[in-house]
Amino acid sequence: MKKNRGILVLVMTVLVTAFLIFTTAVGFGPTGTGAAKNIKTGLDLSGGVSITYETSKEKPKADEMQDTIYKLQKRVEQYSTEAQVYQEGENRIIVEIPGVNDANKILEELGKPGSLYFIAHKDAQGNENYTYNAQTKEYELVKTIEEIEADGSIVLSGTDVKDAKAAVGQDDLKNNIHVVNLSLTKEGTKKFAEATKVAYEAGRDTIGIYYDGSFVSVPEVNAVIDNGSAQISGMKDAQEAENLASTIRIGGLKLELTELRSSVVAAQLGEEAISTSLVAAAIGLALIILFMIIVYRIPGLVSGIALVIYVCLDLIALNAFDLTLTLQGIAGIILSIGMAVDANVIIYARIQEEIAAGKSVRSALQAGFKKAFSAIFDGNITTLIAAFVLNWLGSGTVKGFAQTLALGIVLSMFTALVVSRILMYAVYAVGVKNEKFYGMRKERTPIRFLQKRKVFFLISILMILSAPVAMLAFKGTSGEALKYSLEFKGGTATNVSFAEDMSIKEIDAKITPMVEKITGDKNVQATKVVGTNQVIIKTVTLDVKEREALNQALEKEFGVTQNDITSESISSTVSSEMRADAVKAVIVATVLMLLYIWFRFKDIRFASSAVMALLHDVLVVLAFYAIARVSVGNTFIACMLTIVGYSINATIVIFDRIRENLASGRKKEELENLVNASITQTLTRSVYTSLTTFIMVFLLFVMGVSSIREFALPLMVGIICGGYSSVCITGALWYVMKTKIKNR
Repeated sequence: MKKNRGILVLVMTVLVTAFLIFTTAVGFGPTGTGAAKNIKTGLDLSGGVSITYETSKEKPKADEMQDTIYKLQKRVEQYSTEAQVYQEGENRIIVEIPGVNDANKILEELGKPGSLYFIAHKDAQGNENYTYNAQTKEYELVKTIEEIEADGSIVLSGTDVKDAKAAVGQDDLKNNIHVVNLSLTKEGTKKFAEATKVAYEAGRDTIGIYYDGSFVSVPEVNAVIDNGSAQISGMKDAQEAENLASTIRIGGLKLELTELRSSVVAAQLGEEAISTSLVAAAIGLALIILFMIIVYRIPGLVSGIALVIYVCLDLIALNAFDLTLTLQGIAGIILSIGMAVDANVIIYARIQEEIAAGKSVRSALQAGFKKAFSAIFDGNITTLIAAFVLNWLGSGTVKGFAQTLALGIVLSMFTALVVSRILMYAVYAVGVKNEKFYGMRKERTPIRFLQKRKVFFLISILMILSAPVAMLAFKGTSGEALKYSLEFKGGTATNVSFAEDMSIKEIDAKITPMVEKITGDKNVQATKVVGTNQVIIKTVTLDVKEREALNQALEKEFGVTQNDITSESISSTVSSEMRADAVKAVIVATVLMLLYIWFRFKDIRFASSAVMALLHDVLVVLAFYAIARVSVGNTFIACMLTIVGYSINATIVIFDRIRENLASGRKKEELENLVNASITQTLTRSVYTSLTTFIMVFLLFVMGVSSIREFALPLMVGIICGGYSSVCITGALWYVMKTKIKNR
């Protein structure tokens, strides 16, 4: 790169950075398009719509409620991956959708859940049940639903449909078409076989799909369908197919639901949680940039600029892709910031090594980026695989975490490998060529990590075993192996009507601390019903004594009466099906990561030892949850997923250096020294990356409210554990497998 071009690049970088900062901070136009303040946030950060449904049955069965909640959860995820659906009392279901404030619009779009019917075109006497209106261009009933049901013309009800999914099929000419695939229950299969036989023999008659007062589709019967699987075609695009599938799913709920009430609720965490988190993130970012400048000099300054560009791009992209940001999403961003710093550390450490080896600054820059590429690429792709699977198979908060993580990974790779590279060459081109501006890192004497492997293995085994020991001990004494929060086991919702309209800040300052003190729950969720004096306080399940104590405190402190306070039991917001989805997603992601590492490193021992180290970190953090009695809720899932991504990335860096050193042709008898040298060569990266990520989370812990601290504390333990396992465990595991398990 010539000097003139280098100057132009630097000037353009300053202008682009200023533009991105302005866009993120202020935005454009009267609404501030692109500004961070316009990012769609979850119920925990900004509030949304809360809808309470009541079932048609007075006392529905538990399995009917669980099935209905799970299917309704999948339906409302079209509005936000962070939508929550849970049970209140015996026959009520609450739907909470963040980022929206028009309850009527949501109710209109959802319609009446559980009111789906498949109606035969004609009854047994040949009379039409529905007809086509040429003026409105829609099908209309000629009888009431009650009359159609009485004469046996309802072929299927929603409960006969097991599932409905949008897909791409092929027509007779092998052209791709958008379809909806239906799968029916055993009873539904029998009913549909009989109905399609009658319709087909009548000359390919239709069977109308009627939902919430109108026909959503009137497909023609082209064959007798007796295998429990049907396909509806004729959709003009993928969105229409997805809408129909989604409608059939919500209409196919086991219970018919009627809206009882709806309201707009304010943020659960409140303004203080958001403001302190933002300040902590800003301070953390500034400290990381300062640290990088001190350690890496000119490259550190370049990485700081690249990091600012990355953060701005990430926030703008959250706006552009309309992703919902929650506390779990913040975890994904923290991890991706850590990985963005990590990529720069790997590159600049390489540059310093090349300068120390006697290369010119220009050659060192080229070699540094080239040699660092494989570690950065493999580490990020492995984590990206996990994010893809979590978004594909997960539900609710798992999806939200996966989306923000995937976005962050792609942008961090771009800023590290493209932006940093261009800036470094531009800085060199304008005349910053002296090696003192870049530093040099002489090769250290290899630290004897492998010789201490038995000690490290013993420490790890003891830490892992402490989890089941602590869980069994607490199970015997308190009845709970882990301290589950209301998201996992349900709890109590206390609705209080105060004499005055309290702000979120007042609720955070006065009500939440009092409730925490009385209940001992550090994960209290207090939300305000907008436009009223009502506050809904969600806690772990309270017994009679605790409810009385809370009621008395509310009466004494705020002057409310017993008539102003009502309490209801609520179910977990993370259903058993959602937990199963999360576990399934993590297992599939782990298997795919194992296969990718095996493919890239051409040795399954790299892959298996990486997965074992990953499992080690998760189990150690689980032990911390058990011993420290930190609440296990939605943040638990986010914390564990963050550790999975962080751990695998740290392991890849060391394995990449072992792979490189093996390719250099060292003799087999030097394998122990080779592994020690590889770990020592990457030790700086391991320490610096763990430190910079730890700084971000530590500031959240110090400055955040109690619910933020309960999230940050185990995350700090995971970061320390991930750094320890990558340095002390992964290389040793691979070495043991390499020497004990011979090549086949």
